[in-house]
Amino acid sequence: MPRLSVLDQSPVSTGSTPAQALANSVSLAQHVEKLGFHRFWMSEHHAMDTLACTAPEIMLARIGAATSTIRLGSGGVMLPHYTALKVAETFQTLEALYPGRIDLGIGRAPGGGPIEATALRRYRTAPANALQVDDFPDQLSELLAFLHHDFPASHPFSRILLAPATPHAPRVWLLGSSLWSAEAAAQFGLPYAFAHFFSGDSTRAAISHYQRAFQPNNELGVDSLQRSEAMAAVGVICADTDAEAQRLAQSVRLLQLRIRQNDRRPIAEPSEAGSELARFGALPPESGEFPRYFVGTPEAVRDALTAMADSLGIGELVVNTITYDHQARLRSYALLAEAFGLQSRTPQFASTSNLSPQPILAEAASAA
Repeated sequence: MPRLSVLDQSPVSTGSTPAQALANSVSLAQHVEKLGFHRFWMSEHHAMDTLACTAPEIMLARIGAATSTIRLGSGGVMLPHYTALKVAETFQTLEALYPGRIDLGIGRAPGGGPIEATALRRYRTAPANALQVDDFPDQLSELLAFLHHDFPASHPFSRILLAPATPHAPRVWLLGSSLWSAEAAAQFGLPYAFAHFFSGDSTRAAISHYQRAFQPNNELGVDSLQRSEAMAAVGVICADTDAEAQRLAQSVRLLQLRIRQNDRRPIAEPSEAGSELARFGALPPESGEFPRYFVGTPEAVRDALTAMADSLGIGELVVNTITYDHQARLRSYALLAEAFGLQSRTPQFASTSNLSPQPILAEAASAA
């Protein structure tokens, strides 16, 4: 069976607050660490009432202090908004705080609408045509060179000391939902995470292309991959009965519909979501070989996820669960962990850290 990890987006429920959503993310990280999940990644989204996490690096610093063994990472940092050096320094700092636990997932998408993308641009005073230049490959090359001290001696940046110095760099993953990202990950020799829950039309094509085209990049030092490493991010909702899982999934189904309409309101309560969905009539069937969201009893979801991973030839799935009620979300992950036979663990906080976990409010504020 595939290894399981978690992608969290700090979903905000109607009647709750963004601050509570962020607290729920820390609570969730502690929960899935104890359940035995491998990684916990935080996403980056901007100017949305629906999703509260705009700065995954800050959340990872907080979550690192509240956990001790689970790998932590960004799913991902939207590199076009930032300079490569600043991203490298930020995640090098996280690596210094939590050695051997940090993943740096890099994305190319804006993480918001066109207005937000304009506001986040690194260049707004350049000639108009310069704003259209996609320098992502150059940025990624620069980021990897900073992290692995790999600038040519003649390059002016070779004299820059990336601080804080650590024995190992954060592990860089390339994120995407297209053949472009699959090709880039293959050419850079990076592990690849495909956002299947976002768009499932080209999942097999992208992952297969990455696996075929992968080229090892020995300039990454100890992090060099000699063979491809791909995983897919999928939506999951588990409950004790299929009927309850389908009820809970009404909220995320409405969310998916709203996003297509640029409606960024918070997560609706299931019965309200069902009523709103009914007003749209029959929704178009989902395209793609696999569902973007796997909904049902834990055993049924386990079997479907395992079949997907086996079919794609991947060894890890990243699970994203959005429900209106935070307790239902915690329960979904617990049921999934049990179905997959994950080994529960008791976190042991390293004595070398001056940080200690703080109590976290685990329950979401419920709507009146």
